[in-house]
Amino acid sequence: MKRLLIGITLCIFISETKAQSVLGRSDLQLNTITTAVPFLLITPDSRAGALGDAGVATSPDANSIHWNPAKFAFIEKNMGLSISYSPWLRQLVPDISLSYVSFYKKLGKDHTIASSLRYFSLGDIKFTDDVGNALGDFRPNEFAVDLSYSRKLADKFSAGLAARYIYSNLTGGIDVSGANTRAGTSFAVDISAFYTNPDVNIFGQEAVFNVGLNVSNVGAKISYTDDANKDFIPMNMKLGQSLQFVLDDYNSIAIITDVNKLLVPTPPIYKLDKTGSPELDPVTNEPIIDKGMDPDVAVMNGLIQSFYDAPGGMTEELREYNISAGLEYWYNKQFAVRAGYFHEHITKGNRKYVTVGLGLNMSVFTIDMSYLYATTQNNPLANTLRFSLMFNFDDFKKQKDTETK
Repeated sequence: MKRLLIGITLCIFISETKAQSVLGRSDLQLNTITTAVPFLLITPDSRAGALGDAGVATSPDANSIHWNPAKFAFIEKNMGLSISYSPWLRQLVPDISLSYVSFYKKLGKDHTIASSLRYFSLGDIKFTDDVGNALGDFRPNEFAVDLSYSRKLADKFSAGLAARYIYSNLTGGIDVSGANTRAGTSFAVDISAFYTNPDVNIFGQEAVFNVGLNVSNVGAKISYTDDANKDFIPMNMKLGQSLQFVLDDYNSIAIITDVNKLLVPTPPIYKLDKTGSPELDPVTNEPIIDKGMDPDVAVMNGLIQSFYDAPGGMTEELREYNISAGLEYWYNKQFAVRAGYFHEHITKGNRKYVTVGLGLNMSVFTIDMSYLYATTQNNPLANTLRFSLMFNFDDFKKQKDTETK
């Protein structure tokens, strides 16, 4: 039954965005923003996962390509690799998960290239028709392949650019409500910037101050059918800071905050007739917008419009900004303790959760662990342990050379 429910959810996913936008809403009703391929926004690594999903301005590591590719320009090591695995909906089914692999290589003192692959598997699904006849088995899956380049533009400032190919196959080509379906594909880019100042002094305390910005997934809409209906991919903006206090030679603690906003149109409120059905324009036969703006616009128009199109005005617009906050303590740059919190307004999805985690930095590899506790409602990652493993090829080479000698 659980797999059947998941299968039904996948089938209606194609028309979800357009269907929900036709419903009338009051100021107190849920008005979430939905997009295609939301797996692109899932935190892939356990370090950021333990910091309340904050990572745009943290110190650079092998997973920076997801959070802020510009950070790679300041990474200290020459080459590294990271592998992460996150179970999804673990309390319901055992075979849905996100796998993530990222790699970086410094080309010189001031510039770095990186690449990553994220793969989201939705498990084995049995598809049936309206009367329950079996249509076949399928394993829906989505993946994205990234390639990035970052470069220092000044001693304390860098910029980065990433390109992304997106593939999403949710139905395996079966007919949904009489419409032929196919895999959706898209291409997107990220534009990022990073500022770091390692010589900050606050009330006599040595500190490192970082600021990061990443505008991600700016790309073509995606479609799963042959008709003209296409959905936005999750264009997104992250802006954050990290302030790390160096307490002494062995201890440091960082205070990290991120502000996150989807850069896609907000669903408007439509006029309703006496029966509660949407009023249709006599000329276009389209629902008449009562408050808000038309969400069926071009990609760049939608990105710009997302800053001022909420039907509830500026009050609702501010609700679309999510807050992530985290603390990261390091002892001797070898052992880390992390905690974080994520907040989303009740009318925009109501995700609120606390996260904790640990990190252990060895000579050749680093292992990170995170755990999420949902405070308001169930979360796909609730009560789930996630792990990331990072390899440092510089230290591996040094260790190998030492053993050879």
